[in-house]
Amino acid sequence: MKRPNILYIVADDLGFADLGCYGGRDAAFGPVSPVLDTLAANGLKFTQGYSNSPVCSPTRFAMITARYQYRLRGAAEEPINSRSRGSTTLGLPPEHPTLPSLLHASGYRTALIGKWHLGYPPAFGPLRSGYEEFFGPMSGGVDYFSHCSGTGQHDLWFGEEEKQEEGYLTDLLSQRSVDYIERMAPGARSGTPFFLSLHYTAPHWPWETREDEAVARDVKDNLFHLHGGNIHTYRRMIHHMDEGIGWVVEALKKEGLLDDTLIVFTSDNGGERFSDNWPLVGGKMDLTEGGIRVPWIAHWPAVIQPGRTSTQHCMTMDWSATMLAAAGTEADAAYPLDGASLLPVLQTEGREFARPLHWRMNHRGQRALRDGDWKYLRVDGHDYLFNLPADERERANLGGKQPERLAAMRQAWEDWNASMPPIPADATVSLGYSYKDMPQR
Repeated sequence: MKRPNILYIVADDLGFADLGCYGGRDAAFGPVSPVLDTLAANGLKFTQGYSNSPVCSPTRFAMITARYQYRLRGAAEEPINSRSRGSTTLGLPPEHPTLPSLLHASGYRTALIGKWHLGYPPAFGPLRSGYEEFFGPMSGGVDYFSHCSGTGQHDLWFGEEEKQEEGYLTDLLSQRSVDYIERMAPGARSGTPFFLSLHYTAPHWPWETREDEAVARDVKDNLFHLHGGNIHTYRRMIHHMDEGIGWVVEALKKEGLLDDTLIVFTSDNGGERFSDNWPLVGGKMDLTEGGIRVPWIAHWPAVIQPGRTSTQHCMTMDWSATMLAAAGTEADAAYPLDGASLLPVLQTEGREFARPLHWRMNHRGQRALRDGDWKYLRVDGHDYLFNLPADERERANLGGKQPERLAAMRQAWEDWNASMPPIPADATVSLGYSYKDMPQR
């Protein structure tokens, strides 16, 4: 099998049903995600795919290491916030092997265009963890026009230098990705593949479309934008991202690289305020399905038959392991992967396999285990048992009806948790809003 170019596209806070191909409604302007819908129709769509966490930076630790994020101190922050700038502990240790560093060592060109959110220079940064090039923000959230973080500091980087660049951030990331593909294309055609992480901040707050530059002044002191936004603006933000992905796909096509490029699309966690998570309940920060079940689309014409759908259970770190397998790249023996390769599922229909998935959150003492049809969940000290194919909304607690199954799954979670470092006492939970800001379910 020819080693593919790899394009890893990650949206930020996208809901499970925000895309048309996952049942999302059209907006007033028409289909919200026609490009992604086409990639799904011409590739493989996963209906039971998950993020490693219901909040951004912990998922990104798992994404880049192909290991459970709980193994690293920085990932215990829920999430890393911009006040950690200057910290020498809250970030991805440069000595840790990563998806880009392993691919680079095996001959890939590597770049991150978009959100990093794994610690700040000088202790941390993309160029210290396997990426040759970086353009984007280091923090968790930035304004789309001023490119300032929640502390008001400018946060747009070229490598390890902060530089000003005018423009709507979603478009800047898309345009830079097109430029990268055009520069890498001659090498890719002659046997040097590339790995491009395109990590959008869209559709994360603040709620700004291309036409909303004036909003940047209004939200500069609080990027959570608690007094604004609506579903119409939110869907337009997704559409801007989808258009940009279209530019990138067109560049691959123009350069003759589309057939031999593995494109993977997902979100770092479930949806936030204006997201559509139907039929799921909950969202960002929750271990109910709406916080962790996310879109997963894989497109690779040379390998994946079009029009397929898979019920394979998987999570973020599995895709990182898959990319390494597709590239024929071995993990570092000192850092064995927790992720499982999905390459057989991509190659052949009907190759699904059993894949228990575990989570834990400091926030509200949450824990979860998905194993087959069943899910064990704890929130605020209460234990629940759900049969997900029958009850994806997690409303019918079967723990009282099946106490033996609940006890067995609780013990399985405890056994897994004992294999992970404990949550540090100084780990922080950063919530942008609470019940006083908006009513909750």
